[in-house]
Amino acid sequence: MTFPAGDLSSPLSKSSREALLNQVIVVTGADQGYGRVLGMALAHAGANVILVGKATETLASIASGIEQRGGRAIPLAADVSVPLDWISALERILDIYDSVDGVVHLADKRAHSSRFHELSETEWMDLFNTNVKSTVAITQVLRRLQPQAWLSVVGPHQDEVGLQVYPQRGAIRALVEHASQEGMRLNLLIPSRSSSGDDQLDQPLADVVLSLAAPGLGHLRGNVLSVPLQAPGRGAAGRG
Repeated sequence: MTFPAGDLSSPLSKSSREALLNQVIVVTGADQGYGRVLGMALAHAGANVILVGKATETLASIASGIEQRGGRAIPLAADVSVPLDWISALERILDIYDSVDGVVHLADKRAHSSRFHELSETEWMDLFNTNVKSTVAITQVLRRLQPQAWLSVVGPHQDEVGLQVYPQRGAIRALVEHASQEGMRLNLLIPSRSSSGDDQLDQPLADVVLSLAAPGLGHLRGNVLSVPLQAPGRGAAGRG
């Protein structure tokens, strides 16, 4: 069953924000979509944020913006859909910090077309690698190297249509719901839409991520949470 995020989307109290102080949190896919607002929010809450993605210049720009606001962020280029690349990235992070507290993984790439029958094999495999394979790889490597770390996955959006979305969401959901068998703490967040590019409109998703990062909510695992977000106005630029 998918549950509404409810009170988890409310802004954190001061004590909850202080609980994130000095946590080491990795944000994957930080160079696109929700990556920026999530990285900014985690850094604002006191975490040491590692921004992982493919676009080096974009990552550096986001990290610079975080540091200008008094936060701490490190950009790190890696393709997390490639297990060896993710292992290398995590080992580099562990060279800087002794451990990783958690990972926020963006597994919400959308198809260019909602017409399932028009989806090429190349595009389908790209979606599978970006969303599903990467989630499994991140989970497996965390289990091996940092089993105490939590993983919050931002999955395919509720408003995405086309048959291709269901096997992706279903596979990620099954992994999240059964990860406790390996003693791991995974949760899946399903936002109602793609990133608007407006931090204020996207903030409720960041609030849920921040809440799940709080040590006091460490008992929450295996949950699938729907996160309703306000639709952007005509002046907002949407992006997938």
